[in-house]
Amino acid sequence: MSPRDDVLFCQHSLGDVLRAQEREMFKEIDSMEGNRLLNTSVEDLCDYFEQRYKIEAPKLREDKITVDQNEAQIDVSHDRSRAIFDRSKPFYLKGTSVSFFVPFEGEEDCFKFQPSTATVGPPSAVIGDEELVLIYTRLDHDAAAVRSQFDRELAEIRSNLDWMARDLVPYNESVREKAKNRINARREKLLKDEGLAAGLGYPLRPRQGAPQTYVAPSVRRKTTLSQPPATATRFVPEPTLEMKEYEHILSVIWNMVAVMERSPKAFRGMEEEDLRQHFLVQLNGQYEGQATGETFNFEGKTDILIRVEGKNIFIAECMFWRGPESLKKKIDQLLGYTSWRDTKTAVLVFNRDRNFSAVVSKIPQVVESYPNFKRRLPYTSETGFRFILHHKDDKNRELMLTVLAFEVPA
Repeated sequence: MSPRDDVLFCQHSLGDVLRAQEREMFKEIDSMEGNRLLNTSVEDLCDYFEQRYKIEAPKLREDKITVDQNEAQIDVSHDRSRAIFDRSKPFYLKGTSVSFFVPFEGEEDCFKFQPSTATVGPPSAVIGDEELVLIYTRLDHDAAAVRSQFDRELAEIRSNLDWMARDLVPYNESVREKAKNRINARREKLLKDEGLAAGLGYPLRPRQGAPQTYVAPSVRRKTTLSQPPATATRFVPEPTLEMKEYEHILSVIWNMVAVMERSPKAFRGMEEEDLRQHFLVQLNGQYEGQATGETFNFEGKTDILIRVEGKNIFIAECMFWRGPESLKKKIDQLLGYTSWRDTKTAVLVFNRDRNFSAVVSKIPQVVESYPNFKRRLPYTSETGFRFILHHKDDKNRELMLTVLAFEVPA
């Protein structure tokens, strides 16, 4: 061991390490095969890069500290209080070596990094397998002195880790957003490249030997991460419904519910098909007769479908709440109706003669336990929820599902 191998928090500046991590993340994004990047969910990629490039400061398991002692040969040749005639060579006396084993959780490399605030004299320890080993040798048996020295150095290690954790907060909070920006910028360029090639008027030349799989480079974390599975076949852009149009369609539905609330007698006793017709009337007024009910789509019939220029841009299902299983079955139907080109969907839940608050509270539980659930999205509504699900046959084909719950007159 070289003289400074056991000195902690001094080998590399933490700031330099974080900048290098960011550059490495950008390099990995930029080197990812283009079709694979386009065929993979952006959010799934962000999950991967966030897990891969975030750094968590180690946490000491002080409740698990153990100690051991052994006989040791101690060199006293530099002790001027001793009468040693030849100090050019070691002069050993029998002493005692006391070792404290301090387990930790987290990345051991972090013990080599110097945070922006650090102690003047860095503490020393041997970095073992998920533990620090602090070793003290003495010629006497003064346990109190050994314990005092250990406590002092342990406090210094703890302080350095606290400062490191503070430095890592802004970096870790920015990793996902920086990854997303880089991914989206590269996606935009790749799509423009596709458009340029397609606009030349000649068929695209197939690329021989294009990689079909991607193996993530080795990482220093003990848990190996790999990029989300996706095909590397040529990406074909598909029509999508812009979010502002999606929100507009949902606002039309909300406005229709407001009409029901203002005129409850007119809607009392209506069944699902009758209620659906009122929504269709309003939607057709906005989309020039493009909204239809019970329309064949992919593997079955869907309750509300909006088509523009022959393309499905919105699919919704209507249902009366008859327990959690009824919503699960409705989502099953919705996924059966949606082709790969359908990315914006909704389920309209009508409640009658039941505890509405209880119904609303159960909706996210049902969706989040559904096998195709990926994540929940923020949605500012007391009786509405938004989720991302994946298609039945491809986890990278995502659809947005908004579930809206309405109280209807009995």
